[in-house]
Amino acid sequence: MAKSAGSYIFNFVRGGAVGTSEALPGISGGTVALIVGLYEKLIGGAGHVVSGIKLTVTDGLRGQGMSRAKEKYGEADWHVLLPALAGMVVFLLIALLTIEPLLHDYEQYAYALFFGLVLASVWIPFSGAGLPWRPHHYLIALGVAAAAFFLTSLPAANLPAHPVVVFFAAAVAICALVLPGMSGSFILLTVGLYEPTLQAVRTVDMGYILTFAAGAITGLALFVKILQYLLDHKRQITLVVLTGVMAGSLRALWPWQDESRDIQPPTDVPATVSFLVLGFVVVAAALVWEHRKRARIEHEAGHQNVSV
Repeated sequence: MAKSAGSYIFNFVRGGAVGTSEALPGISGGTVALIVGLYEKLIGGAGHVVSGIKLTVTDGLRGQGMSRAKEKYGEADWHVLLPALAGMVVFLLIALLTIEPLLHDYEQYAYALFFGLVLASVWIPFSGAGLPWRPHHYLIALGVAAAAFFLTSLPAANLPAHPVVVFFAAAVAICALVLPGMSGSFILLTVGLYEPTLQAVRTVDMGYILTFAAGAITGLALFVKILQYLLDHKRQITLVVLTGVMAGSLRALWPWQDESRDIQPPTDVPATVSFLVLGFVVVAAALVWEHRKRARIEHEAGHQNVSV
């Protein structure tokens, strides 16, 4: 029982890390999910749920019962997903109301810290493809990185907070949650809906919130199945593309830029670089620890097989 409770708490905290990142412009929830080891669980689970909902509707209309839908729902790892999703929601709201305002006072240091975190995290999709990279893989990643660099350099727009605009902006922004390197908050900031969304949460504007939620659910349902298929059947090239996206999106986190995203001369370099290095070391240490843990488990499993 204690072990089970500890597992729920651990997954709640991991989900909380993802939720917190989604409140911060430039920080990718997908990247944080990769770092904390939740990424493929979230993608796979969301894909099974989307399939289950589809079967619920289609089989229900045909009068065929719920057996196929229940089977799809059962394929999701709910022991991980439920506490992780709860943590995401709770920490997202906390971050929106508390942490995000602090970034205005320490924006340069925060961006430097997150730049280091994401820079080290690029190793995860780069090494996760399972096969050695060939020259064309590097060219693809470079092209994707250039496109991501360009998109994250664009100045912010100022779209009206019309329900139709909010719906489609949410549908696009939620895709960034499952796409490492892209930030949902950054997308909202780009289209000018970041502050209106924060204000809606603070004032509990249910009309705005429900419209945003509907768009987010729609976007997630459409995108997650595509990504699940790509990870299952085109894993290497998908991770090559994700590596490029993450690398190019570092432009959004460059600590020396103004509100218009124009690069500025470096200031306060020692402290800023210290935060950058700190972020890099934290992720690098976590990756080394995970690698050693996995090697130890494989060694023990191999030793048991030999003994048998």
